[in-house]
Amino acid sequence: MTSTASSSTDTRQGQAALDERPTWQQRLRRFGYTTSPVHTAHPAGGRGVAGSGAQADVVDRLVPPYAEPSSRLWLALGVPPVLAERITRWSGWGGPLLVTLMAGLLRFWNLGSPKAVIFDETYYAKDAWALVHRGFEVNWDKNANDLILQKAGHVGIPVDAAYVVHPPVGKYVIGLGELIFGFNPFGWRFMTALLGTLSVLLLCRIGRRMFRSTFLGCLAGGLMAVDGLHFVMSRTSLLDGVLMFFVLAAFGCLVVDRDRSRAKLAAALPADADGRVRPDADVADGFRFGWRPWRWAAGLLLGLALGTKWNALYILAAFCVMAVLWDVGARKVAGARHPYKAALAHDTGITFLATVPVAVAVYLTSWIGWILSPTDGTGGYFRNWAATDGKGGSWTFLPDWLRSLWHYEHEVYLFHVGLSSPHTYMSNPWSWLVLGRPVSYYYESPSPGVDGCPSDAGEKCAREVLAIGTPLLWWAACFAIAYVLWRWAFRRDWRAGAIACGIAAGYLPWFMYQERTIFLFYAVVFVPFLCLAVAMMAGAIIGPPGSSDTRRLIGASSAGVLVLLIAWNFIYFWPLYTGTAIPIDSWRSRMWLDTWV
Repeated sequence: MTSTASSSTDTRQGQAALDERPTWQQRLRRFGYTTSPVHTAHPAGGRGVAGSGAQADVVDRLVPPYAEPSSRLWLALGVPPVLAERITRWSGWGGPLLVTLMAGLLRFWNLGSPKAVIFDETYYAKDAWALVHRGFEVNWDKNANDLILQKAGHVGIPVDAAYVVHPPVGKYVIGLGELIFGFNPFGWRFMTALLGTLSVLLLCRIGRRMFRSTFLGCLAGGLMAVDGLHFVMSRTSLLDGVLMFFVLAAFGCLVVDRDRSRAKLAAALPADADGRVRPDADVADGFRFGWRPWRWAAGLLLGLALGTKWNALYILAAFCVMAVLWDVGARKVAGARHPYKAALAHDTGITFLATVPVAVAVYLTSWIGWILSPTDGTGGYFRNWAATDGKGGSWTFLPDWLRSLWHYEHEVYLFHVGLSSPHTYMSNPWSWLVLGRPVSYYYESPSPGVDGCPSDAGEKCAREVLAIGTPLLWWAACFAIAYVLWRWAFRRDWRAGAIACGIAAGYLPWFMYQERTIFLFYAVVFVPFLCLAVAMMAGAIIGPPGSSDTRRLIGASSAGVLVLLIAWNFIYFWPLYTGTAIPIDSWRSRMWLDTWV
């Protein structure tokens, strides 16, 4: 079955001639824009055949194959063909695991230092300990931090409920580490370090699947392994690192679902007499993907993200829209006449069911400790509201726990939107990508010979834990964001669109709260997508398949220099990430911007 224009050498079959195109298309071509393939009806059977690339098997467009190292590379390295085949086969997991091992060693090294309650650990470490023992947060004495450190965590848990403004999932995660290793700095940082390490593995595998390249996947994970903000957040018991992990895992599930659903669609398409799979409008318009377990897994993980911090709600909405648009794209490639209508009829409903209700159910379940706490005033904060101040009204048919929880959530919402008290390290989201105002989690000035300060320092040292991204990585990411936006807008590259979606969902909502007290470390949720963007830009610098040896050599050298500079930058700032005592002049030399002090 062939198209009437299949003999043409023009790869834009089915489109208007260049001089006949609409003006806007002619103008956009200067930026690299290419129009999408046009599906034409087959004159005999009415089945759509892709005009562009009609000689290519549509399977390769729905599920592209993975790239493999050139045989010339193995010959140059002197690797026998049998061994080269084994290395290639195992590299899909071996490479990511090696990068993850490096990330884990960095994150778990001396994890209990500083032996102190740093920054907001004063809230979440103690809230986590109370949650895993009582089921709700409590009010601690002002000197509780000193007692916990002095008595190695062997302190009594207060009974008075505390008013807290974040859901419990992230604190349960932190509390799991405390149950295993004790109520001490290592214990309350263990789970964030573990999730930070596992997120590197996830990113390697996600990048590999998106780019169809083990190298670029490992590069994305390696970049995140040496990002300062991700590193510091992995070694601090704050909620944002936990949120980042659940968001990235949910994104990964959606990427796997995309591949598997497109493979199912490709398997349903007919093959022509030559055995090549062809687009088919009837199949593409009416195909049902089924229950899609990976999409349900994404809903579960997004529910855990929402149960960690509320800003996951924006990410949930963005990912749902992205997933449906992926389905539209799959149906277009398969030859659908009405891809949006088909996606609305067959995909939107299951996407909604697999995400929103599941996320809400997980969120409510995460409050089980608070729900089961006593209602006589000795339970969780506001737990007895429905039976006291909340009596009467038109919603009394609902369970008391649900009415009390709704009231609690409403009060928390009012707190969040009204939070505007000044803070030394607060920052505007406009400055985040250029690292305008990092957050100092911990600072001391030990004297020479004390706490690692060299005895010959001459004056006091600086010992700081600074939540700041690796500067060269973040500044390179600014250019990478511009690249993926161009790639998405003018080349219609779904990978660039997915990366842009992840960054936008984690970043743009904060612009609605510019008067609110917010901090740079909130940006850790979209750090994985920044690393994917830089990896994608590095792949473009190296050059596409088929490039000349000279082009590849220049591109690989340039990308290699960039990666080495980022790694050096991480090593240079290592003392500021780990609280290592350094002479004050060395500390000053690392304060590249006045706003970092």
